[in-house]
Amino acid sequence: MNCIVTAGPTYEPLDDVRRLTNFSTGRLGTELANFLTARGHKVTLLIGESATYAGERRAQSVKVFFTTADLRAKLKSFSSKKVDAIFHAAAVSDFGFGKIFAETKPGEFVALKTSRKISTRAGEMLVELVPTPKIIAELRGWFPKTRIVGWKFEANGKRADALRAARKQIGDCATDFCVANGPAYGKGFSLVSAGGQKHFASAEKLFAALEKLPKGRMKNEE
Repeated sequence: MNCIVTAGPTYEPLDDVRRLTNFSTGRLGTELANFLTARGHKVTLLIGESATYAGERRAQSVKVFFTTADLRAKLKSFSSKKVDAIFHAAAVSDFGFGKIFAETKPGEFVALKTSRKISTRAGEMLVELVPTPKIIAELRGWFPKTRIVGWKFEANGKRADALRAARKQIGDCATDFCVANGPAYGKGFSLVSAGGQKHFASAEKLFAALEKLPKGRMKNEE
């Protein structure tokens, strides 16, 4: 199986020295890539530059991404190649920076021009956050015949909410499966499809199930 695994966080720059990111370590995606490599599959690992997990990366090809736009470009670059499966575990930033406003006098703000380093001497600033494009929503257009597995890490709510969010991702993005986990889901993982879900108590058991998914997209899931 020729597959791509994404792992770790993207970041969005405020200026040349400050950034917005998240707490993803990249561990789960890296360990999945290692598992698939050890099982004889051809694996490309796309790993965030800010990933803090220090474990070994054993994929045949390891490429580092930076911003959401960079990860998007790297994934799209594989669209002309035969890819059997994509496991999109990267934690893509939900927001990037829009306009930045500095306080000129109490209660009055003006938009700042782009700067290599925004001065903190201007006093209070307001920063506009704008949603980043959802990469997973574009994958099906680039890889129409590839088995695509997304991830849904939910911090709020209960297990039912996490499973509902996973099924919504499948419907909205035309993916084949979604892995649900996080505080809302609780211990373990669920491999969710449009027709149901299966719980796995450990990452190792989840990885084994992901490896057994059929190559390509199943016709009865169109």
